[in-house]
Amino acid sequence: MKITTLMENTPRADCYAAEHGLSLFIETKTKNILFDSGPSDAFADNAEKLGVDLGKTDIAILSHGHYDHSGGLLRFLQLNGKAPVYMQKDAFEAHFNNQMKDIGVDPALQKSDRIVFTDGQRKLAEGITLFTCNGEKLIRPIETNGMTVRRDGVLLPEDFRHEQYLLIEEEGRRYLFSGCSHKGIINITNWFRPDVLVGGFHFMGVSLDEAGKAFLSEAAETLCAFDTVYYTGHCTGVEQYEFMKQLMGDRLHYISSGSVVEV
Repeated sequence: MKITTLMENTPRADCYAAEHGLSLFIETKTKNILFDSGPSDAFADNAEKLGVDLGKTDIAILSHGHYDHSGGLLRFLQLNGKAPVYMQKDAFEAHFNNQMKDIGVDPALQKSDRIVFTDGQRKLAEGITLFTCNGEKLIRPIETNGMTVRRDGVLLPEDFRHEQYLLIEEEGRRYLFSGCSHKGIINITNWFRPDVLVGGFHFMGVSLDEAGKAFLSEAAETLCAFDTVYYTGHCTGVEQYEFMKQLMGDRLHYISSGSVVEV
């Protein structure tokens, strides 16, 4: 399996655009998959530089309803005339950060007849399945970080029911893709027990003071207890990654705009 990072907060080289967001191009033995599209059209420029033909994408997936993962989807729909775009049925709800800034999906996307809404588990192809995991048992509480959602006219603490995960099973191995892991990276790893997990940990807001280092150390120890190799970036935070890397060694790797990984 080949995983090309089309967009991430940091560039592997100066020739690649880097923005706060995430976009991955996944090449399996049978399908080409776009997993998120970053915050703008720039992911498509990186794709061209990397020799990735977005027109050959078979499946597109939105991990959750935030702008930094969905901002390039209108451009993708122009470049690709066939691939369905799978998103959770609540992705178009109004989502806000802790400063009440709208961080949701462009409502213009709702006009596209290529959008396919998911709820629960959905098999996309042999060995390729989407999961939402709403109602699953939590071994760690979900941290909302002050995010909210407007539902039925009422502003509520975010529950991230619009988040979904891509599980690919190929040659006896399990590969899990998670955009931001808002429901908790430890919860998600525990649910799926993948061989490889690719996605953000949402630790960017964790300070590197004594309490923050204790939190990250405990998280690193718990993640290493699973038989999983992690490729992360975006909302994990560079400093937080570097601290955890010292503890996790070759179990943890960073992906940047322009990174190509074969697993």
